[in-house]
Amino acid sequence: MPSYTPPLRDMHFVLHELLHVCDEFKQLPVHAELDQDTIAAVLEEGGKFASEVLFPLNQIGDQQGCTLNHETHAVKTPDGFKEAFAVFAKGGWTALSCDPEYGGQGLPIVLNQCFYEMLNSANQAWTMYPGLTHGAYEALHAHGTENQKKTILPKLTNGEWTSTMCLTESHCGTDLGLLRTKAAPQPDGTYRLSGSKIFISSGDHDFVDNIIHLVLARLPDAPAGSKGISLFVVSKFKLKEDGSLGERNGIYCSGLEHKMGIHGSATCQMTLEDAEGSLVGQPNKGLAAMFVMMNAARIGVGMQSLGLTEVAYQNALAYAKDRIQSRSLTGPKDPSKLADSILVHPDVRKMLLTAKAYAEGGRALGLYCALLIDRELNHPDAAVRAESAKLVALLTPIVKAFITDNGWIATSSCLQVFGGHGFIREWGMEQYVRDARINMIYEGTNTIQSLDLLGRKVLSNQGATLKKFGEQITAFVMEEQGNEAMAEFIKPLAQLGQQMTQFTGEIGYKAMQNADEVGAAAVDYLRVTGHLVFAYFWARMAKVALQEIEKGNRDPFYQAKLQTARFYFAKLLPETASLMATARAGSAVLMDTDAVFA
Repeated sequence: MPSYTPPLRDMHFVLHELLHVCDEFKQLPVHAELDQDTIAAVLEEGGKFASEVLFPLNQIGDQQGCTLNHETHAVKTPDGFKEAFAVFAKGGWTALSCDPEYGGQGLPIVLNQCFYEMLNSANQAWTMYPGLTHGAYEALHAHGTENQKKTILPKLTNGEWTSTMCLTESHCGTDLGLLRTKAAPQPDGTYRLSGSKIFISSGDHDFVDNIIHLVLARLPDAPAGSKGISLFVVSKFKLKEDGSLGERNGIYCSGLEHKMGIHGSATCQMTLEDAEGSLVGQPNKGLAAMFVMMNAARIGVGMQSLGLTEVAYQNALAYAKDRIQSRSLTGPKDPSKLADSILVHPDVRKMLLTAKAYAEGGRALGLYCALLIDRELNHPDAAVRAESAKLVALLTPIVKAFITDNGWIATSSCLQVFGGHGFIREWGMEQYVRDARINMIYEGTNTIQSLDLLGRKVLSNQGATLKKFGEQITAFVMEEQGNEAMAEFIKPLAQLGQQMTQFTGEIGYKAMQNADEVGAAAVDYLRVTGHLVFAYFWARMAKVALQEIEKGNRDPFYQAKLQTARFYFAKLLPETASLMATARAGSAVLMDTDAVFA
């Protein structure tokens, strides 16, 4: 049976020794009084909920999955899921970073991010239910009418209701401009929606009495394409004037998808038949409103893979220490036993270190982005808010795509550590691999994220935002240039930063001649950029570790951090050379291939 221990020590390292969040909070009036002890208490209790309540349900959820009653259209979740949500809501976890005006606790996003990493490690499928609800809360908080906010947000905040986002249709996935769901205006100011949606996570379940669906649809006079999409609130039960529940609305689950992983998450086909809804934001401006939820979800998906990477690593390490098989190539390490632990083998260590490096690098990046969001929402200086928003937009596709790609690599490597036992269900590792695979697909495939990064976030403004992040790297490199102890990290970081400038310029120039060059280079480009960002954070973490060691701190945590940083720079970062080579190979070898597909 697998196990899970919340990585609180590393979370505190990132929060307080790398990012110095309490100093940051002092610049944000709404969080100025938050201290380290409060953060520690919240994370301690959150870790207990994740490890003691959620984690024991993970394999149960995978084995049982969800079931649909085709007569009532009601979805039943696996045993214990509903009860766990009741504990979750009663404990106030639904309200952690929500606005106090609507019953929230008003804690920072960065703290919520730590909590959700632990939830994802413990049970990704279950965590999708409250995770999507929080995204819908953010969308309505930003774009909802006063009545929608007053009626809906308190219920989402206290866990009395949950929410979904209904985008995808069977004939269109990413290309939402093709969607067909219709919304007809009514004399009373409401709308009647008809159509069908697929792949709707949490579309129906038994956790709560009511579900709020955020639905994309077209008004009768809407222009074609993505410019003609509006966003609507459609409640499972119609809402009365006082906010109480009325009769059943015309939206229901008409089928459940049978999936490779995340079996405990209800992935629904949703049918809308004359369903009553209300408009969110302006007509034909639905994508702008929905992108608040989609961007939150994309960062959330990165945290899903981070959580899986962490829990897979923990279990693979425990197995490697315990499993004895053959001898070390340099001679027996434990003559008292018939064989050595497999931890003596270099490639086993490589697989474990890969997972550890990607987990801890992903944690640093994810929490940095969350801190940027806290600045964007709460900093008194408008210039700081604007700059933070631009950096979040730049880094969001990297969080989503790079961390989920790494999660797939890491969970597969951790399964490999188990050998044949990794392929057996009872050890739990094959579930992590299956669950991790969806994270590279939904909320915009990783190719879409790559096109977004290169096309929209970099080339569209001549790399201005990327250069802004690069200024942080340059400042750090200059600061550490004379520090010999940091040379093994600073030199490759500086070199990659310089290469990135030329690399971006080359791709941009070729793209001006042929737009397919963007598509041909984008995936490789994002991965190179992801490594640049990780290298920056790993160098900064190495600096903290070195400083503590130099001060005489004997905590083995710092030695482990330094050794992992060395591994990352020596064994993982060099991937950038091959990625830049394949990106520079261009589009011709891909597009001039009609004979292959004839």
